Amino acid sequence: MRLQIAKPTEHSVVVDWPLVQRLDNWTIPGLQEVTGLHRHVVRLVESGEITYVVKELPDLLAEREWRLLRELSDAGLPTAEVVGVVTEREDDVDGLLITRHIDYSLPYRVLLSGRGLQIPYLGERVLDALAGLLVRLHLAGFYWGDCSLSNTLFRRDAGALSAYIIDMETGERHPTLSDGQRKLDLTIATENVAGDLEDLYAGGRLAEGIDPIATALEINTTYQTLWTELTGADEFDVNETFRIDHRLQRLHDLGFDAAELELYTTADGSKLRLIPRVVEHGFHGQRLKTLTGLETGENQARRLLNDISRYRAVLERQSGRKVPEPVAATRWLDERFEPTIDGVPPDLVGKLEPAELYHQVLEHLWFLSEAAGGDVGLGEAVTSYVRDVLTPAPDELRRDDDTWKDDGWPDDDRPDDGGAAEAEQ
Repeated sequence: MRLQIAKPTEHSVVVDWPLVQRLDNWTIPGLQEVTGLHRHVVRLVESGEITYVVKELPDLLAEREWRLLRELSDAGLPTAEVVGVVTEREDDVDGLLITRHIDYSLPYRVLLSGRGLQIPYLGERVLDALAGLLVRLHLAGFYWGDCSLSNTLFRRDAGALSAYIIDMETGERHPTLSDGQRKLDLTIATENVAGDLEDLYAGGRLAEGIDPIATALEINTTYQTLWTELTGADEFDVNETFRIDHRLQRLHDLGFDAAELELYTTADGSKLRLIPRVVEHGFHGQRLKTLTGLETGENQARRLLNDISRYRAVLERQSGRKVPEPVAATRWLDERFEPTIDGVPPDLVGKLEPAELYHQVLEHLWFLSEAAGGDVGLGEAVTSYVRDVLTPAPDELRRDDDTWKDDGWPDDDRPDDGGAAEAEQ
């Protein structure tokens, strides 16, 4: 038997598992079965603060996915963290791929049903997130080959969703992708999503107003629009160089940054052509991390940076002098963000990740202040939010089959797939 672990110190518990046994024979503490149909045997293993996903598949596929997931992670792309791979087991037993479960993630079946989620329904954002993920993969030279909702998990991101790839058995890495490769990947994605939605519709689990075919076809439109914005050329007069800043701002608004820009002068010298190169995602997230150390989704980072800017303005009015941004960020962290998170009872704080929790408190504060005709204060907003919104909401840290039983699903009408592990197959 051969075991490879990406971070041995952090995941040493893996060594004690019965790795030589077939996965369906395991009886270790924290082991959970994953219901539904899967191409391979899949189990969840809860160990302390970490939940692992273990998948049994042929050695060749296990090694391939181990390598590709590590390459995706190294490229800064959103994916499940790969923990280890087991191959060369005796008696021709298949290998094992071990990944870390994505905390606070939601499967598409939850999001597109509209049931079991009190805060708030985000089904209309699912395909936008999936198209954005496909664009990011293609920019980095990754061909997915099996893009679908079933192979993706989603996390809340301040009123939007972030998509994470969790299955890449069919993936390929290239220096760049041709238009033909991108078109094929997009076609496969459209067909797979249509099948995912038809499956939900047939089971009576698709939210009203969603047409499976028409909705799936929208992926192409969303993808093409984003791809053009990120990679398309701009042509403008030589005296309109301010449009370079405008193009960069549009990229930043989408959460991307261009590490390089190529400028070409036309033959007659009257126009410039601008082409962004090496487009990278995470512009706002990196800026927030630099200022505060917080790691968040891109939209969450944008929202928190805006709140820091507003708080900085308040500090400057109070002091009558300019406050450096790093100083304002530090005070914001000490005086607004951390007190807000600390104001949530310990048994409820884990329901949402801290950045999303803070964003939702800000949303709640806005609605309360609008109704009251004036600012009600952050403390009162936290109290109201905890009582009226967070307490009745389901826990999104780790969703499993037992969670569904308390989410309003009849026992014979619950989804076939177990919560956040539904797609990890």
